[in-house]
Amino acid sequence: MCSQMALDPARLNRISGWMQRYVDQRKYAGSSLLLRNRGSEAFFHACGLRSVEKGLPFQRDTIARIYSMTKPITSVAVMMLAERGLFHLDAPISDFIPEFASMKSLIPGAERLDQTEDAPTPTLHQLLTHTGGFSYPFNPGILPSAMDAQNLIFGPDQGLLKDRISVLAKLPLAFQPGTRWEYSVSTDVLGRVVEVVSGRPLDQFFTQEIFEPLGMLETGFSVPKGAGDRFASLYTPLAGDAMALNSAERGADTLRLTDQAGESPFENTTTFSGGGGLVSTIDDYSKFVEMMRNRGQGNGNRLLGPKTIDFMMHNHLPGDIASMGSQSFAEQPMEGMGFGLAGSVVVNPGRTRTPGSLGDFSWGGMASTFFWIDRSNDLSAVFFTQLSPSSSYPSRAELKALVLGALIE
Repeated sequence: MCSQMALDPARLNRISGWMQRYVDQRKYAGSSLLLRNRGSEAFFHACGLRSVEKGLPFQRDTIARIYSMTKPITSVAVMMLAERGLFHLDAPISDFIPEFASMKSLIPGAERLDQTEDAPTPTLHQLLTHTGGFSYPFNPGILPSAMDAQNLIFGPDQGLLKDRISVLAKLPLAFQPGTRWEYSVSTDVLGRVVEVVSGRPLDQFFTQEIFEPLGMLETGFSVPKGAGDRFASLYTPLAGDAMALNSAERGADTLRLTDQAGESPFENTTTFSGGGGLVSTIDDYSKFVEMMRNRGQGNGNRLLGPKTIDFMMHNHLPGDIASMGSQSFAEQPMEGMGFGLAGSVVVNPGRTRTPGSLGDFSWGGMASTFFWIDRSNDLSAVFFTQLSPSSSYPSRAELKALVLGALIE
């Protein structure tokens, strides 16, 4: 433990300059960072714009798309139900969604979607760890191409979750469950499991069981009513689709507008995506992160038992992600990084090539948002910006180096 470590204010102030450089170089329109140490606010800074077109500043109450930072919240929902004895993590997902009862997976080296073999139904645990055989449209491969053709991205305007899941269930898996790690829509399937088991739509479960107890009153699948232009615009440096990673080409404009307040599908959401559908403020999301750091308790309410949180933050893979032959996109490095039930876990800080602590727990979102929890130093950090894809710049590694560089004896 590093309980005697302290944050040096002068070194922390380097972060402000780093954030401003990203704005000045037109890499990010604007950003914010909230850092907590032992539960107390240690640093906050915001700079740049939430809307370049309207000249509106990126502020503390700016609402942002958190995309895959939704996944840890869905995983917490799953574990809340598991703690109530409603299922075991080795249960096949067909116990809850019968359409997944007879599964096929692509054969090794398949060149067509019909080259399949029988496969067991993935378990809840395999979905929580992205080892179930599902994928994303932006990954390379045959299954991602088929998903892309059917627009299986679980966007905010794609209709009822159960209907999207039904389309997914008709496709084969990319590989035999448990044999590989591949970033995927598995957390969207888990969101549907939460609906089936709880008997409530996912938005209601999140609000009643997580957001209201934690005081996250501006987090949801749609921009809150009355938020107006506090909803940040989304930008991309790509010439085409901001999430088309397989054919990504840089455009002339590093901050090309792709979505904004007043005309965004996030203002009238129809698809409750447990994998990437939430919007939030930095203070709201920090409440969730602090609950995780504080082993299940936040805002005077306990969501999960301490042992359950510890279990979630362990590495659940045989080694690091890289050892499981992944070719997929990921929100974090794969070398030296394992995976828990809601995010990545540092298993070898040296192999990640980024300063950090053994056991650091983190995840990010496609719009370059990021959080991490360093329980060795009682730190939590949440970074917000709105640029897709998150692989555009090495901001996460740079930011972590800045924060760790401010820890002194």
